Amino acid sequence: MGTNVDCYQRAEGRYQLMRGIITALRDAANPFSILTKGTLILRDLDLLLSAAEVTDVGLNVSAAFVDKSLWRAIEPGTPDPERRIEACATLNDAGLRCGVLMGPIVPYLSDSPAQLEAAVRQAAAAGAVHVTPIVLHLRPGAREWFLGWLGEAHPRLVPRYAELYGRGAYARKDYQARIAGQVRELAERFGVGRGAARGDRAAARGRGAPAPPPRPPAERHEQLELL
Repeated sequence: MGTNVDCYQRAEGRYQLMRGIITALRDAANPFSILTKGTLILRDLDLLLSAAEVTDVGLNVSAAFVDKSLWRAIEPGTPDPERRIEACATLNDAGLRCGVLMGPIVPYLSDSPAQLEAAVRQAAAAGAVHVTPIVLHLRPGAREWFLGWLGEAHPRLVPRYAELYGRGAYARKDYQARIAGQVRELAERFGVGRGAARGDRAAARGRGAPAPPPRPPAERHEQLELL
């Protein structure tokens, strides 16, 4: 859930459909996964914990970069990336297993070695069980909006995007492979997914270790806002 349309958008705060969905999946012991940019997922921490006792629960937050100026420009209506990382930490501290989907990585705007390192370092500190980079996709609709914004905000990059994407939706394979390699090396350096990660406390619980007390949820949870 959430790989096509985020299931914690603004309407979810009012209608609370996810609580019923998670309950049904738990009661059927049906494995499921959730990907979100919203921190509203913390509202359902109790249900996620009970579901994880009977089935596989995969959790990921989406946070590709921690540059707040870029966040405000291309991801308006979403929570601050640092708040998403904090949500990942809360889920892992509670004994669940949450990773970070680094998407979208925006070519020439969020892909410098320093920017990638900052994002992976924060994900590691949050106990992310993995980090997965996803380079910006320019599918019809999103392509027109993004290239229009790019032409106004960063006109010097327009020729570089034409060379990188051509007429397609995906960046050149060599670029994607380079980004994947950089993120993989950073994940290894910072210990993402190693036994010391917070997410591994869930496994420790199965060996008789006491479960850690969940971190108290933040007072205000955020979901995506449709603009």
